Amino acid sequence: MPTQPATRATIEDVARQAGVSAMTVSRVINKTGPVASGTAERIYSAITALNYIPHRGARALAAQKTNTIGLIFPEITDVFFFELIRGIQLRVAEHGYALLLYSNGRPEEIDILNLPLGEHNTDGLIVFTDSLGDEALARLHARGFPLVLLHRSSPAGLDIPSVAFQNQNGAYQMAEHLIRCGHRRIAFLAGAPGNEDSARREAGYRQALAAHNLPVDPALIGLGGFDDLVAATAVSQWLRDGIQMDAIFAGDDVSARGAIQAIQQAGRRVPEDIAVVGFDDALLSQHLDPPLTTVRAPIEEAGRVAADQLICLIHTGEAERLTLLPTELIIRRSCGWWLVES
Repeated sequence: MPTQPATRATIEDVARQAGVSAMTVSRVINKTGPVASGTAERIYSAITALNYIPHRGARALAAQKTNTIGLIFPEITDVFFFELIRGIQLRVAEHGYALLLYSNGRPEEIDILNLPLGEHNTDGLIVFTDSLGDEALARLHARGFPLVLLHRSSPAGLDIPSVAFQNQNGAYQMAEHLIRCGHRRIAFLAGAPGNEDSARREAGYRQALAAHNLPVDPALIGLGGFDDLVAATAVSQWLRDGIQMDAIFAGDDVSARGAIQAIQQAGRRVPEDIAVVGFDDALLSQHLDPPLTTVRAPIEEAGRVAADQLICLIHTGEAERLTLLPTELIIRRSCGWWLVES
């Protein structure tokens, strides 16, 4: 005959063996109230003897905590998200939390009364860009639920902590580097419409051109969409239309990759004919052909900092309202600096 599985011990079993009530056992397990030391010792002995494993969900309800942090973000489209999630995961694990992920490509379709992540299954939430709309954020914030925003500002009046890069300064440095390399017709591939990172990077690009008395040509502003196919389509159209440019500043490394592919497929060379630069310094950027000049943004660190801020908010009710992480110019062959110096 097949062996019957052993019955899992319950909190009532522990209570009977220890000679106390189930409520007293719960107070010891969840540390929610004082219990005499001798009674606690009997309870722990019963737990050991019965091999009792507390149900995590029941413990969470008793303590009003889940020991879980949530991250809501768009669909994963590039290695950028792997770096970001790694930073968050490492930090929450250090603090004894689990990480619950939810990918949401359509924030406008979320039912704000039945959010996929929230008070019922997490102790706090990290929200990437516009993965949750303002109405959902306002609802959670009004309930005192801990929130930290990544790469977006807090909606007006909510004062939710946020973490971002120094996008405008990094873009300014990159555009100025291209100008110093002798480029004058510098195109810009913007990111997704409405994206704050993209807007600030474009502002840095425009600021650098103005500082060097170079006009911003509307014909040289295109949509890269933080997407290689979108960027490749835009650059291919520029080339077919005969738009004159000597450099392309892509809003991120993914669209820079698309720009390089479009230029090379058109029989042109990077950087000899058209230089290409990006933003982020994602994992694969140094392995492109040619290796990509870019602005290094601390992607993994942003995840760690967002997790730190959220955990601080959960435990103390306080967090930095805005954290801007510094960027760094990374010079490789795609900008053509070596052509200027040779």
